[in-house]
Amino acid sequence: MSKVSLSKLQGRVLSCRALPNADPRLCEALGLPRSSERRSLGLITCDQDDTLYAALDHGTKMADVEVIYAKSFYAGSAHASGPLSGEILGVISSSEPESIDQGLRAIVDAVERVFSFQAVGQTGVAVFPTVIASVGRYLSAQSGVAVGQPLGYFIAPPIEATLGVDAALKAADVTMAKFFGPPTETNFAGAYITGPLDAVEAAARAFTAAVVDVANDPRRSR
Repeated sequence: MSKVSLSKLQGRVLSCRALPNADPRLCEALGLPRSSERRSLGLITCDQDDTLYAALDHGTKMADVEVIYAKSFYAGSAHASGPLSGEILGVISSSEPESIDQGLRAIVDAVERVFSFQAVGQTGVAVFPTVIASVGRYLSAQSGVAVGQPLGYFIAPPIEATLGVDAALKAADVTMAKFFGPPTETNFAGAYITGPLDAVEAAARAFTAAVVDVANDPRRSR
């Protein structure tokens, strides 16, 4: 890897509210069966979608909550519809308001202290080379990786991510669980990677190195 410093681009929670007794029709529209008793909801927006997706998964490990809705907004937080919109809305549900409070606290903590994008020097390129040692219920369902198994959550801009995923797959004995080809809602790309923890960590290093290499020399043809 070129000697370029990586620095945290910490995400920000922009809004966070509990809804202790949501109308069954709203719950159904968000993905719950109308008969569900898990009608206590927690709603949260963030200026980084991938950071919040990872944080939502963390919340399922810390509290009796399920993620019922999580969607990225088009064009990213720089073009948000309002000051509290960011680039994603996540919604969790539970049968108990206390579990929602616990889950929201865990999600906010994960956004502020656990997960983040990394800035590649002064290039303007950002990378999300995240290794989750034990995946929770939400990202397990999204990736097809069993709960408790390691998950690499690798995201970057389109060409950086494509080359990075190739490098990650070649660097270690890992499996690609899902590929996010461009364009996505925020025009990034990437993949879920799984395998033994040390292999996923090696893949993360290779992914990051490839992203840094492209950021430093974007027009090299070979």
